[in-house]
Amino acid sequence: MKRLCTSLLFSLACALALPAAVSASDTPQPGNLQLVGEARLNVMFWSVYDSRLYTANGRYEPDQRPLRLEIQYLRDFEARALVQRTGEEWDHLQLSHERREQWLQQLATLWPDVGKNDVIALEIDVDNRSTFFFNNEKLGVIDDADFGEHFVAIWLSPDTSRPALREALIGSL
Repeated sequence: MKRLCTSLLFSLACALALPAAVSASDTPQPGNLQLVGEARLNVMFWSVYDSRLYTANGRYEPDQRPLRLEIQYLRDFEARALVQRTGEEWDHLQLSHERREQWLQQLATLWPDVGKNDVIALEIDVDNRSTFFFNNEKLGVIDDADFGEHFVAIWLSPDTSRPALREALIGSL
């Protein structure tokens, strides 16, 4: 009986450990990255999203890679509205690039509609390859060294439309 209980406990432990091991390898873990800062975007009296920035050393330095930016939505948005807003923010920053429209089309293909507590994350690796995740599931890659810099500029550029949010994200507050 004691041997049976030991075998059952061991089997249960293995069964519980397996899904964790599988999900840990499939899930992008900011575990290798350290939190730099976090901020909530409020527009009037609505909470729109929470954002978090991670880097290898927990400090923000322009052009530092790897980098992860997470946006956790607090409201529902259609993907096309997010893509449109991306273009508007690039307009605000006066960022132009010959592949801008191509990038916006790629985002329209990659991004799903989001609901409350959904997370879209962007990881830019040391080769400046940009990988998007939705609730820790890989959405796809934009393998264009210029894209990531232009995308994170929406939040991290000194000329961002939300300077207080930037200051909190880069750890200046």
